[in-house]
Amino acid sequence: MGHPVTGPQTCTWHPGRPTALSCSRCGQLACPECLRAAPVGQHCVDCVAREAATVRVGTAPQVAADAAHRTPVVTYALIAVNVVVFALCMWQGAGIVGASPLMEWGVLSTGFGPGFRPDVDFEYWRLVTSGFLHWSVPHIALNMISLYIIGRDLERLFGPLRYGAIYLASLLGGSAAVLLLQPGVVATAGASGAIYGLMGALLIVVLRLKLPATSILVVIGLNVAMSVTIPGISIWAHLGGLLFGALSTLAVLWLPTAVLPAEQRTADRVSRVGAIALVALLVIAAGIGVGLVTAYSV
Repeated sequence: MGHPVTGPQTCTWHPGRPTALSCSRCGQLACPECLRAAPVGQHCVDCVAREAATVRVGTAPQVAADAAHRTPVVTYALIAVNVVVFALCMWQGAGIVGASPLMEWGVLSTGFGPGFRPDVDFEYWRLVTSGFLHWSVPHIALNMISLYIIGRDLERLFGPLRYGAIYLASLLGGSAAVLLLQPGVVATAGASGAIYGLMGALLIVVLRLKLPATSILVVIGLNVAMSVTIPGISIWAHLGGLLFGALSTLAVLWLPTAVLPAEQRTADRVSRVGAIALVALLVIAAGIGVGLVTAYSV
């Protein structure tokens, strides 16, 4: 059980840096720079140093622990899955991705309006599979570069489980928004909804730490503007992902300190409240998507 989080909400090692994060082992407040991902939660630099001091240099456990701290495995796995799926589509379609049976099986066929019902036929998997399919080399290249740049640091900050949950909530939120709001008949695919969710997550982190947010706001604004002005881009997938990514991050960083009195803010309780809220958002995003697919199918 960690120690209660009391006193000024600033980093123990950098007193001038506001933070809502804490070490899941000792409970000390810490900024992202002073935290390292652990199998459960995150540990501060002091706990990591104490743990390392008890392990002989060069032993397998220490090497494995160091690798876990350094490598954003979920981000790399997501990139690998997207690239492999795209290669399969290229192979199936003889170089024409749109001719691939995998694309036909996995994209989200959408549309909304009087007299129109998307041809979804209870195919709930499309809510997820559409986020791993891409139409062209530039399409997947842009998304994977963005995922690599944004995802690595966010995964190190949140840890693989919470980061993966934020990514999935963003993906499902984007799919739900497309089903609900996308006009016309559109076949939607791409990881950009989930990546916009990571942008929303990064914005909340920056605002929570009271750091300058101008750069990330400009990047989000430019991307939204391109989504509106460039034909063939699903603005609703982007906005839905952005919303659920931001809400998921608020659930982890802000909600526990908002609902728990200061004397009850142990690391375990803070982590538990954030996890429950994150699961609730996942259920909401999935529930909206599943409900719309069901409504359109009957």
